[in-house]
Amino acid sequence: MHKSTSRRKSFRLYAIATTALLGLGAMAALIAGVTPATAANLASQPDTQIAVFMVPLTILVVAILLEATRIALRGALPAEAPLRRTTHRHWSPGQGEG
Repeated sequence: MHKSTSRRKSFRLYAIATTALLGLGAMAALIAGVTPATAANLASQPDTQIAVFMVPLTILVVAILLEATRIALRGALPAEAPLRRTTHRHWSPGQGEG
């Protein structure tokens, strides 16, 4: 069976980019002087909790709206696949046994 390497390469690139962003974020936090105590104090504030919940949710809703707009502006929806032709099996209960 043929295995595709493009998916593996794209995953590797994604993993490297994510690791680099995580490292940069950690470095920026250390330079800014963020310590676990100050981060815990910041996380206990209601505004921070709301932002942590609402920012990803807002990004998700905007992405869904953009995708719906892209599909609507593209034109007609793709044609549905034709129905499968039913194959008649010449069998009924009680036939073909023994």
